[in-house]
Amino acid sequence: MTLVLHEHKRIGRGVELAMLAEELKASDVGLQFLTGELKSSHDPTGIVFTVLAAMSGMEREYIRDRTLEGHESARKRGKTIGGAGVTDDDMLSMALHLRDQEMSLRDIADRLVITTGKKKGQHPSPAIVMRMLREHDEQAATAAST
Repeated sequence: MTLVLHEHKRIGRGVELAMLAEELKASDVGLQFLTGELKSSHDPTGIVFTVLAAMSGMEREYIRDRTLEGHESARKRGKTIGGAGVTDDDMLSMALHLRDQEMSLRDIADRLVITTGKKKGQHPSPAIVMRMLREHDEQAATAAST
């Protein structure tokens, strides 16, 4: 059996390569790349795989650095990073009220409704609710300490 990948860059993103190599070897699975510098079949525990792991790690760091540079450049130009905001003061007020009733983030999110934008009429995710409440708490703590 052979694991076929488009290119070597794809295998290193979010995967522990040494562990993957051992699992492939234990299962007697080969490795084949369809494109790129490593186009061909390879032993997943050989030197090529070790070089692959190093190249993937470097690629991941390069992408991360370029992304952070882009975010910094956008901030300097006054651009915001991320999607459009879906929260407003009314939503925060309701979320605080529901939190005081000791409701879970999921239950709070299910009771809130986005009022503007492309997601109008939908519920925010629990992560959005958590972020909104955390930002409120941080601002309140900062205001209280000054």
